[in-house]
Amino acid sequence: MPPRARRAVASLGMVVFLGVYVWAAIAVADLLPESALIDALYFVIAGTAWGLPLFPLIKWAEHKD
Repeated sequence: MPPRARRAVASLGMVVFLGVYVWAAIAVADLLPESALIDALYFVIAGTAWGLPLFPLIKWAEHKD
């Protein structure tokens, strides 16, 4: 697959993943007990954890043939 096509597929994949991730993060947040501290900790973790699953996709998109 040409690099430009890989980047396009990866970009679309990232947008879809992030949409699902945000929806899931909000759904899980609704299940947590009412506490400002728990909310803060959860959203700090959820706000940074989204990048971890995307590293392999970015690496694949930038892979040199």
